[in-house]
Amino acid sequence: MRRYDDPVEVRKGWVTGVEGPEQFLWRGRLWKVRAVLAHWVETGPWWQSSGVRAVLGSDDAASDAGESPGSRPLGDLLTEREMWRVEAGQGASTAVDGGGVFDLSFDWGDGRWQLVGCVD
Repeated sequence: MRRYDDPVEVRKGWVTGVEGPEQFLWRGRLWKVRAVLAHWVETGPWWQSSGVRAVLGSDDAASDAGESPGSRPLGDLLTEREMWRVEAGQGASTAVDGGGVFDLSFDWGDGRWQLVGCVD
């Protein structure tokens, strides 16, 4: 799987009985989702936050951006992104049309969709 970090526009809808990404626009091309292969939620790297380092007594906890220990909001520890692995193509048929399997992510913190992986 090739890795990307590209912003995409996503239209949600129902695909094979699952509500999720129905279409997405990536690099000027419209992709139609044929199937949702997997769906999961990933938690951000909470163990790297200054709040956790402050609790553990790490020396660099207060040095991050000049903040005092414990000043970072708890919300930073709970960041999540929703992941979708989908099969998509550029046409409505199931024939070979340059389709592939794509990993899309939705970041709840900033409300953005990203294409993070592709096998085509």
